[in-house]
Amino acid sequence: MITLVVYLPLTAAESTPAYDYALTTDSHTVSDHACVPLALLPMAARSGEVVAVVPVTLLSWHSVDLPKGIGIGSARLRPVLEGLLEDRLLDDAAQIHLAVAPAASAANGRVWVAASNKTWLRRHLQALEAAGRRVGRVVPEFAPDIGPLRLHAISCASLPQLIMVGGGAKGVSRLPLAPAALALLPAASDDDDFLAFAEPAVAELAEQLLQRKVGLVTRPQRWLEAARSPWDLAQSDLASSGRSRTVKRLTGLGRGLLQTPAGRPVRWGLVLLLVVNLVGLNVWSWQVQHTLQTRRAGLAATLTQTFPQVKLVVDAPLQMERELAVLRQASGATTSRDLESILAALVSVARADLSLGAIEFMAGEARFKGLQLQVPEASEMVEKLLRLGYAARQEGDTFFIKQVAAAGASR
Repeated sequence: MITLVVYLPLTAAESTPAYDYALTTDSHTVSDHACVPLALLPMAARSGEVVAVVPVTLLSWHSVDLPKGIGIGSARLRPVLEGLLEDRLLDDAAQIHLAVAPAASAANGRVWVAASNKTWLRRHLQALEAAGRRVGRVVPEFAPDIGPLRLHAISCASLPQLIMVGGGAKGVSRLPLAPAALALLPAASDDDDFLAFAEPAVAELAEQLLQRKVGLVTRPQRWLEAARSPWDLAQSDLASSGRSRTVKRLTGLGRGLLQTPAGRPVRWGLVLLLVVNLVGLNVWSWQVQHTLQTRRAGLAATLTQTFPQVKLVVDAPLQMERELAVLRQASGATTSRDLESILAALVSVARADLSLGAIEFMAGEARFKGLQLQVPEASEMVEKLLRLGYAARQEGDTFFIKQVAAAGASR
């Protein structure tokens, strides 16, 4: 599945000349990246997804205790958050977009809340949608983590920064990439207590400052890592309908099963299940074919043993019926298809004073002309003849009778 990851610029949507993007087919490898005008962004496939990444400099993080019964889907979430963060927000709460950590929907208690400029975010999402790139999820560039301490050295237009996530960090902390920032880092017992990463442009500076080797992570690779986050900042008035949110969750689950290493056992299990079903269907089909061939061979053997003059078997039941008919004709015995048997059946169901004009017999069907039958009487005769094994019908003053079994065999 193709995923288009768009890095939202710091400027307003109206004054943004170009957008950075990264394209991936497996959510781990960057297949393409560039900075292009909005209209030139790649189009995501029908089964793909568009993910918007909010820069770390435009997000602030706050830890709050949610009351019981309040989660992402609660109508009271927004008023509760405004009350809890009233003294922490620098701008008017109406101008701030608030998003709760994914775990808040499943468990109450202390959770992280991301705050960003609502107007800035809404305008960019509207611009992308107007250009045909409807955003499925909005994720932060960095998010709070309960894992080990991770330091990311990133390049900025003004001053390189050191992003601190996890470990003893409180949420997401931004520090200048300078010696003075070392005093603000959590105490570490040895070099294995934290992980360090850096963009190639500031890797040398980061190694000199931290006195250790750092892992190189390009900006597009960092955006892909952010896109794999379970976060979705499109909440509250920026959220889609309930159906869309359900589709997002199912899409995220499917993407995790199909692309992440943790989903490898599930993928192998699905492949094994498919192989077992295919093998089972082939075995069942072979058994059915074998049974049919055995029955056909048995009928053919019965035909050739009973009638040795038959050398070529094409349709054993039909050929056997024809050979039996030949034997009956040779012996003078009548069958239910003969005119005598049909006349006997008609006599048994018709009234005694019924007059008859003419009789025609051809190919096992008898036509009795001149019968003056009313509709109720004709219907009653048809039902009685059907119980005797004959199909009958009336057309004007002509009454047709034919053996049912013989008609089926002739077809």
